[in-house]
Formats: sequence, C-alpha cells, structure tokens
Amino acid sequence: MTVLHKIKEQFLNQELSFQAARSSGPGGQNVNKVNSKVILKFNVPKSQILEESEKALLMKKWAKKLDNEGNLTLQAQEKRSQVQNKAIAIRKFYEMLNAAFQKRKVRKATRPGKGAIEKRLRAKKIQGEKKKYRGKDW
Repeated sequence: MTVLHKIKEQFLNQELSFQAARSSGPGGQNVNKVNSKVILKFNVPKSQILEESEKALLMKKWAKKLDNEGNLTLQAQEKRSQVQNKAIAIRKFYEMLNAAFQKRKVRKATRPGKGAIEKRLRAKKIQGEKKKYRGKDW
C-alpha cells in the first residue's frame, strides 16, 4: 500500500458513518440487550476524497449494492463485540474498494499444444472403440 493510499484511507474513515443495532448473531441472552451489530454507510457521490472518475467507477461497479442516494451499506454481526464488528465492517469496506479499483488482467487467446491435441485424439479413438463393441451385431 502506497503512502497516498494510506492518506486516502485515513480521510475516507472520516466519511464513513456507523450505526449500531441488535444483532442476530451469537451471544445468547446478550443479543437481546446489547447493540452489537454494526451498520457501515458510505455515500459515494458526496465523498470529498474520491475523484469524479473514481466515483463514477464505484457507482458503476457497485450499482446493485447502492441505494437511490448512492449509499453503500455494509453490516457486520459476526462477533459479540461492537468494536470487533466495527473493525470487520471497515475491513470489508476496504476489501470491496480494493476489488473495485483492481485492474482486470487482459486474456490472451492461446492455442492448444501439439501434445494436448494428440492426447485428445487418442482419447476419442479409445472411446470410439468402446462404443463400436457395444452393439448387438458384435
């Protein structure tokens, strides 16, 4: 991670908003009393850290995950602790962000090798022989 990414990450944390709610996760009686689920919200169009091109890319890639106002909502309720769930939600957010900005590797078309072609033809020949001896006329 470059220095620029670390600086951006610091400021992006300021644009995240958190909300706590009752979790349906582990905890027994504790679940009914404590707000341990964390809901992370990030508004893509109103972000002051991201550039317009980055916002457009996120709007396109996260189209199904965003609501009408452009809010991304993530939930974390794996742990019994609100602090741990907040850390999980932040980690999920940055993983999604990194995945969205990852460049896809260009696929180069290749041809099968000589050995692979011969192996395939041998397998076809063997299969044909098997089928030839299956009939009633044999």
